[in-house]
Amino acid sequence: MSVFKEFREFIARGNVIDLAVGIIIGGAFGAIVKSLVDQVIMPPIGLLLNGVDFAHLEIVLQPADAANKIEKVAIGYGGFINACIQFVIVAAAVFLLVKAVNTLRRQQAAEPEPEAPTPSEALLTEIRDLLKHQAKPGPAAAPAPAKAAAPKAAPARKAPAKKA
Repeated sequence: MSVFKEFREFIARGNVIDLAVGIIIGGAFGAIVKSLVDQVIMPPIGLLLNGVDFAHLEIVLQPADAANKIEKVAIGYGGFINACIQFVIVAAAVFLLVKAVNTLRRQQAAEPEPEAPTPSEALLTEIRDLLKHQAKPGPAAAPAPAKAAAPKAAPARKAPAKKA
């Protein structure tokens, strides 16, 4: 089998397409959550903490020196705090989504599935349908005689052989 044919079959599977859609939606959702945290949640928290902007919180290890062309070296822990809050929001949203899906699956599992008819039931149903079909008068047929005659029995059929 050629590599191209294998790749085409791989891509054509529903799981790969579903995964691609999930990644694209997840990326868009991540951007929404980042905006929510950076522009909606963190400003009021910073205001409560006397105007602290978490995005710019850092520990400076080496200050910048323009004369010696040395750039500032710092640990930006404020950005890390923002990322942790974003993670908690995404995790909560995924948890709620998985919980909803699991609830739906449990409800579907609780519903009893209709049982398939046994071979004898299927045969009896077929005989009943044949008898109904034979009993229907044609469009120009005369009404059936008044005496009650026993209906002709359908020829006996052998039950299908059971597979071992």
